Amino acid sequence: MPTISRFYGIVIRMYFGDHIPPHMHAVYAEFEAVIDIQTSAIIEGKLPSRATYLVLEWIELHRTELMEDWELCAQNHIPKKIHPLP
Repeated sequence: MPTISRFYGIVIRMYFGDHIPPHMHAVYAEFEAVIDIQTSAIIEGKLPSRATYLVLEWIELHRTELMEDWELCAQNHIPKKIHPLP
């Protein structure tokens, strides 16, 4: 599972050939959440509230890039790295 970004202890990943809807995995310590890229809804799992806020803010800034990476992963290509939150 490629890592596409890291910030404030949060790791953002995507699986190759994963199921729809387009989503990403956010991991923070022992927590993990699967988040819909298009709606920012948490599909599965949970993160602490501060980590959730940071991830949702990051998604808003990088939604287009995330969808491009989703398409790359769907075709079993390596996704591009995405800038972290400053």
